[in-house]
Amino acid sequence: MGRGWRGRGGWQQADLPSADDAAAWFAGRLPDGWFTGAAEVIVDREEITVVGTLAPLEGEFDDASRSAAESGRISRWREETRDERIEIARQAEHRYGRKVAWGASLGSTRELFTHLAVPVMTRLRQPERQVLDTLVAAGVARSRADALAWAVRLVGEHADTWLGELRDAMSKVDDLRSQGPDLA
Repeated sequence: MGRGWRGRGGWQQADLPSADDAAAWFAGRLPDGWFTGAAEVIVDREEITVVGTLAPLEGEFDDASRSAAESGRISRWREETRDERIEIARQAEHRYGRKVAWGASLGSTRELFTHLAVPVMTRLRQPERQVLDTLVAAGVARSRADALAWAVRLVGEHADTWLGELRDAMSKVDDLRSQGPDLA
């Protein structure tokens, strides 16, 4: 059971550089004035997503035009910062061994761009497949893959606290495991 072993339920990132300091690194690296506060930095095994809040719009808008104006401002920010974001992402990818995705929010509009869609393989027994097939037949999803993504999003929306506690516990297990004896 050397370093490369992945036990049942093992969510290990031993082969990746730690990204524990990613939020702090981006806070120090991002240009002043891009966002109204600290950027939200979300890290997983494949990707780091950086989302910041843009300065509020000035002027009066009805709901439909406000949404369009927010989307337009985000689009403008995306174009104006493209070259610098690419350079920052290159540095972060070298440091953390993960791709970097970007996004911005303004008012009630939140847009992500350049983010990954990572394929995930799984084996499902008939009862689980029937759930996915029901979602497809009902028009909730176009395919089993879309149905599975929909289900995962739904669980994520309703289990944030529990998932956060689970991630904290896994992190503690990883820390303890790294402090243990080297069996190699």
